[in-house]
Amino acid sequence: MLSISSDDVSARLRADNPWWFAPLDSSRAPYNLPRRSYYGPLRRLIASPVRRAVVLLGSRRVGKTTLLQQLIGEFAATGALGPMLFASIDTPTYTGMSLGHFLDLFVRECPHDPAAPRLVVFDEIQYLKGWETHLKDLVDRFPATRFVCSGSATAALRRRSEESGAGRFTDFVLPPLTFAEFLHFTGREGELVAEVTGPTGKPDVAARDLPGLNAAFIEYLNFGGYPEVVTSDAIRANFQQFVGRDIVQKVLMHDLPSLYGIEDIQELNALFTALAYNTGQEISLDGLSKHASVAKNTIQRYLEYLEAAFLIMRVRRVDERAQRFQRQRHFKVYLTNPSMRAALFGPLAADSPAIGALAETATFAQWIHTAEMPSLHYARWNDGEVDVVRVNPALNRPSWAYDVKWGDHHADRPADLAGLAEFGTKADVPHLGASTCTRTAEVVVGGRRIRLFPLALHCYRLGWLNVSEAALSERLELIETT
Repeated sequence: MLSISSDDVSARLRADNPWWFAPLDSSRAPYNLPRRSYYGPLRRLIASPVRRAVVLLGSRRVGKTTLLQQLIGEFAATGALGPMLFASIDTPTYTGMSLGHFLDLFVRECPHDPAAPRLVVFDEIQYLKGWETHLKDLVDRFPATRFVCSGSATAALRRRSEESGAGRFTDFVLPPLTFAEFLHFTGREGELVAEVTGPTGKPDVAARDLPGLNAAFIEYLNFGGYPEVVTSDAIRANFQQFVGRDIVQKVLMHDLPSLYGIEDIQELNALFTALAYNTGQEISLDGLSKHASVAKNTIQRYLEYLEAAFLIMRVRRVDERAQRFQRQRHFKVYLTNPSMRAALFGPLAADSPAIGALAETATFAQWIHTAEMPSLHYARWNDGEVDVVRVNPALNRPSWAYDVKWGDHHADRPADLAGLAEFGTKADVPHLGASTCTRTAEVVVGGRRIRLFPLALHCYRLGWLNVSEAALSERLELIETT
């Protein structure tokens, strides 16, 4: 049987782990690139004494590998975790290798005591069949080793880690860039926003330059979800190639078919293209099935696969009293990263008719970084709709609701908010709001107070509050105690 020589495997492993032989140059990429807000909390989780493997999840190109390599660079400099191994499972040279064989080569090429502390990182682990069983066995066999793995098929990896790694694995999700991270990566955060003390005495943010912030928000909608695009002019110049082909097409044409055995790839591609173009629209399985002439159960599977790849997210509907439906026939589908639409169909101008749907998509994209996302819904009834409704899962009652629009007409024509006011009264929602481009105000409609706020500042605030290191660390404490 033909095979790859062990010498070539060892040579590749040595090339992928240069810190075995010499100190790393921290002034070179990826070690000198901007760090995501998730860097500190992930470092803390990896360094914790809890005997669990960390499963880093996220879509292609959101920075998983860069984040791991930056952490390795820090740990290599300090020596805090002992010897370190990094191996990307999708490397052709490693085809067919078991995780255990990697560890054997690790000891041979970088001599150390396998019973002592060390760090082992497996990138793109979804390409190894039965990875969860292999990893669980290694966690049990080497209690002093800290194992970290990453993968792009988020839902599939999470399901398998929960099923096979109960008590052994801890999931850590890395979504696309928030608007706050986008501004930080581009170096414009201090220029466009300022930290202030809010009305209640708590830290808050305000716009230094609201027109500039709005312009940056449009840029974020079109180009902002991927760290490489933000930091490289060359990649941005070829944005449609980078995202449209190198990311989206690789997922649709390679990752999902190989993971799930999809035979009709064109059918899946056509569905995703339609969903991307109509991001934020309400759909139903019946409607999709009739439109595409594809069976409903097949459509359902495709939606699950696209969610697994972190390309889309589904938001469930509630009625005019914020009650969930027993049978969810209708739902909204959003891109997890609004810039995927620009990659497929071209960027949008601020006055484009489709910019409102993309702004709504970006709003939900800020929430997917938070523990609140499962509690978020939209409301629709015969003659009204509300874009975002938070339903308290413990009380089954709405906490707040707001409409998302890109424009100032809510401030100029408050009567247009009658549907939101009606929903607030019928569902007994304590806090109501609506977005604008430039206006901050409070209006009264139908006896209900509705707060108006600039959408770009709101999206920045969501990332600033919910994806700060403090907020992530607080959620991490909950993960570590479960």
